[in-house]
Amino acid sequence: MIDAAELIDNTFLRQFQLEVEGNLATIEYSLQDRKIFLTKLVVPECVADEVFVEDFLKLVMANIQDRNISVVPTSPPIAKFIRRNRRYKSMLPVGVRI
Repeated sequence: MIDAAELIDNTFLRQFQLEVEGNLATIEYSLQDRKIFLTKLVVPECVADEVFVEDFLKLVMANIQDRNISVVPTSPPIAKFIRRNRRYKSMLPVGVRI
């Protein structure tokens, strides 16, 4: 459903962006040292279903994994996603548990 080429890392606004049906889905972040804090998930109502959110988060996690940095989810929906998808728990920094 979602193509990786569509994902934009807007470093100026510090957010990952994905245009869908003329709207913008975003994940805001804060980058500190070798950690990225995922702070807010905003999904347009027209695609606010579990499948879209999961696909969007998988794209973002793949992008972060390619950069070889740790993830700290501070947004409850993102933490829930990592809890359900154990393969991403290895991306958490030492000492951070979800």
